[in-house]
Amino acid sequence: MTSALAGKRIVNTRAVHQAEALNILLRQHDAIPLDYPCIGITPPDDPSLLDSAIIDLVAGRYEWLVLTSANTVFAIAERLTALGLTLNGRDFQTAAIGPATADAILQNLGISITDLPDEYVAESLANHLPLKVGERILLPESALARPTLTENLVVRGAQVTVVTAYQTVHGTGGVNIAHLLTQGGVDMLTFTSSSAVTYFVERLKNEGGRLETAQTVPVACIGPKTATTAQAYGFSLVDVPDEHTLQGLVAMLEIYFEATERQL
Repeated sequence: MTSALAGKRIVNTRAVHQAEALNILLRQHDAIPLDYPCIGITPPDDPSLLDSAIIDLVAGRYEWLVLTSANTVFAIAERLTALGLTLNGRDFQTAAIGPATADAILQNLGISITDLPDEYVAESLANHLPLKVGERILLPESALARPTLTENLVVRGAQVTVVTAYQTVHGTGGVNIAHLLTQGGVDMLTFTSSSAVTYFVERLKNEGGRLETAQTVPVACIGPKTATTAQAYGFSLVDVPDEHTLQGLVAMLEIYFEATERQL
């Protein structure tokens, strides 16, 4: 049976090192991925605060390590190597915001997670975590991370230490999206983070593209926060998958194009 995604040209705005995971899923449905990296990931200008937090974690000064993205996991793994340390056998619990992050934790840090929320969003993680009042949490995040998770954890009585694990910068390379948009060569835009939406708009304008043209293309977002950002920029949102994962995103695209074909 032919996939409804067959031949559809789907823009992938993920960072270069993350793009292939989505591209593989799209190709499995015979779609045509169009790489247009809108973000890049770089270490913090000064990693000393992250290093100090990791040393404290290893020394047993935190009850919880809370990780909200695979990028955070990669950043910690890099610093552990630089410091000559490991998290194996340490006396703390680990929580992840979703299965992709949990997989990255196991593969790159060699530890298993204690907690995974029912919904892969910050509010669900904060509410679901089996916390005791006064417990100390290490929360490494992007420099652009919203304070939502921290605020909710503090309300629950936790002592939260937030430290920058990585910086999100503008991406480069990929297809000539401005040209493709004017030629009608894009069937869907996809976003897996709010920063990707913001940097897409900025990059498109810097490269001579018109936001008004991009706004005529349907948009799929991996989660509600990303969708809110996309709508604020005037994009025509298709939907948000029930499961906020790449698999959920591609399954939603399949359903969307099936419905579109039935209407023709």
